[in-house]
Amino acid sequence: MPAPSRHSRLSADGPVLDGIPEHGRVPRYYAVKVELLAVIEELGEGAVLPTERELCERFAVSRATVRQAVGELVLEGRLSRRQGSGTYVAGPKLVQPLALAGSRPGVRPGRTVVTLERRPAGRALATDLRVTSDAEVFHIERVLLAGEERVGLESTYLLAERFPGFLDTFDPLSACPSGVEVHGAEERVETVLATPREALLIGTNPALPMLLTHRVAWGRDGTPFERVRSLYRGDRLSFTTRLGRDG
Repeated sequence: MPAPSRHSRLSADGPVLDGIPEHGRVPRYYAVKVELLAVIEELGEGAVLPTERELCERFAVSRATVRQAVGELVLEGRLSRRQGSGTYVAGPKLVQPLALAGSRPGVRPGRTVVTLERRPAGRALATDLRVTSDAEVFHIERVLLAGEERVGLESTYLLAERFPGFLDTFDPLSACPSGVEVHGAEERVETVLATPREALLIGTNPALPMLLTHRVAWGRDGTPFERVRSLYRGDRLSFTTRLGRDG
């Protein structure tokens, strides 16, 4: 199979040189991956991908090469595998604003409660919230939904002394307790692999890269009251933020 030239389509975003090593020889699996992007575009969302055998014959490569190309596209969220059914063209990724609050246009967000408990903060959480390790917190663990699709897992910890009536007014769909004004927050984003339990709750493969955010929020007085750990499917979500000068 001839390698694509330096001016050919080398990504879904246009003619860029990603994937080409310095010696200029394109790995065979990557050349197949590039061609598969064109196939995916032609087929459209929800269409079934041709079988491995058909792809091997089409591109004159081995099954191992096809599997590597398809595997990367699955990890990137371009394709999705369904057990016993086949491999399908995935829909576009959902875009999550990297902000204190936000929704994705056209997608109904939801949350399903997995854990709701009152417990001691422990050392690490106490450090973030500037309390003693035996201070009590409410722990709310929820599966995050986009429509009917499970896309993440969120663990929220709130200082119990600051929200004495929290359990009486708890709203499973709310990202923050009613009446709370978030004045500021610090957030960190990294990539991780889900634990077996997390993967089971989210309904994904444990080997799939996940996006993990840690956030500590504080009120107008500058005192932290909330820590949130959110795990998102890397194949179904991307983050966006806006940068610029004030005014």
